[in-house]
Amino acid sequence: MLGLFLWAVDVSRLPRAFFGRPTVEVARDLLGRLLVRRLPDGAELRGRIVETEAYRGEGDTASHASRGRTPRNAVMFGPPGYAYVYLIYGMYHCLNVVTEPEGVAGAVLIRAVEPVAGLERMKALRPVKRLVDLTNGPGKLCRAFAVDRSLNGEDCVNGTRLWLEAGQPVDDADVGRSPRIGVPYADEKDRKALWRFFIKENKWVSR
Repeated sequence: MLGLFLWAVDVSRLPRAFFGRPTVEVARDLLGRLLVRRLPDGAELRGRIVETEAYRGEGDTASHASRGRTPRNAVMFGPPGYAYVYLIYGMYHCLNVVTEPEGVAGAVLIRAVEPVAGLERMKALRPVKRLVDLTNGPGKLCRAFAVDRSLNGEDCVNGTRLWLEAGQPVDDADVGRSPRIGVPYADEKDRKALWRFFIKENKWVSR
């Protein structure tokens, strides 16, 4: 089915206003949208977003912005619709899209995508034994899409290297929710918040 999904979707870019809303709403609404990466040689990679997590600002102890603005998280406080890319464990990049009005911290972590176009290039960037392991996690998709810190602060609305397209929204009946993954340091209320969204029964969701 790879490569066929595009025929049924809207490939127009998501506007700035889409991202300038409450973070949890954006995280849910990003399911079914398309992540697009244009490589330096002009090749384009596309993936259908199947899993996200919402991270708010001060008060969300699971968030990088819980204690206010720092040089590392400054992008989270900027205009919505920009990429916030950071490195974890010294080796894995994570891609987030900034949300909320400018000055209010918020970002959505893109946790997993379903490859739609550019599959062979993704496999060259991230060789795997099982195809399902190619982009079913935040660090995996970043490697397969050649996303690193050089894209931190990239405009995902008007930029030429990384953007998001309208795709095909997902019905509520097909959306699952759960607590966020990998935040044991957060307060109990934040560990238990149902701010992880995923498409039910989709094999590309992280395990």
